[in-house]
Amino acid sequence: QVQLVESGGGLVQAGGSLRLSCAASARSIFSIDAMGWYRQAPGKQREFVAAITSGGMTNYADSVKGRFTISRDNAKNSVSLQMNSLKPEDTAVYYCNADVITTGRIRNNYWGQGTQVTVSL
Repeated sequence: QVQLVESGGGLVQAGGSLRLSCAASARSIFSIDAMGWYRQAPGKQREFVAAITSGGMTNYADSVKGRFTISRDNAKNSVSLQMNSLKPEDTAVYYCNADVITTGRIRNNYWGQGTQVTVSL
């Protein structure tokens, strides 16, 4: 069973920075295609934040462009999200997401458990 373990959330003042990390663990991982981050604020639907392909192509939500940077380490099956110039509206639970191909060549999509990011005024 593939698990995505997130870390790095917390409380920060507006204008500050946080770095989220997520590592996929399982002996059955053959490769990972896209990895990304989503977020869900209270009372709102989960929304896309950023994604990165195995080749390093990135995509960002308009609301975070220029402030957030996604990166990954394919050797470690991990993805990170550097968040700068944080705003109160960035407050949400952030979820890691990954398209994993197992050694049995089965593709599944996985979610992490979520990590809270709170930005205060």
